[in-house]
Amino acid sequence: MNFSRRASKSGEDSSVVLFLHGYGADGADLLGLSEPLAPHLPDTVFIAADAPDRSMANPTGYQWFPIPWIDGSTDAAASEGMHRSAKLLDALIDRILAEEGIDADRLILFGFSQGTMMSLHVAPRRLEPVAGIVAFSGRLMVPERLGEEMQSTPPVLLIHGDADDVVPFEELQTAGEALQGAGFAVYAHVMEGTGHGIAPDGLSVALAFIHEHLGVETPQH
Repeated sequence: MNFSRRASKSGEDSSVVLFLHGYGADGADLLGLSEPLAPHLPDTVFIAADAPDRSMANPTGYQWFPIPWIDGSTDAAASEGMHRSAKLLDALIDRILAEEGIDADRLILFGFSQGTMMSLHVAPRRLEPVAGIVAFSGRLMVPERLGEEMQSTPPVLLIHGDADDVVPFEELQTAGEALQGAGFAVYAHVMEGTGHGIAPDGLSVALAFIHEHLGVETPQH
């Protein structure tokens, strides 16, 4: 899997935020968020991965797995694609931890839409818990299997726009209930009037969550 890397502002690389983009986009789509975040996370490296497959709906972008009602694929192809991408993402996380020389508890997964689905699927199935999962506008895949397959319970921040017409807003509650029921610490934020995107208030809440779970002091102005 290809990825782009933005070095920490301070040069003291003590943590990593790994961005996982949505269907049909690419890593650069989210790496731009490092611009407003970096001044508040000076010791953090930002990495944005490209999903492994070219998007069937947008050939200039990528997909973690096909989506039948968008690209005409089958449910079986979607399931196979998700599980294949999960293995690749798991290996990528191992590679990043090794290359950056950090422990899992210094890594934040930051997903949007399909990237959120991958974050919420892969991270709990890893033995060493990551520092946290920032989950924008996605859903928890196969929630019925979470309890038996999970290996760790990293804290999760669910953020969703209540005007989302791509991934229903109700998925926030569905994911929250399943995660809490399995013993996860779950935080939630509703971006009022926001569709399928990342609003400034959501990004501010995400930054506060990252600060807390990386143990970073909020810079004083």
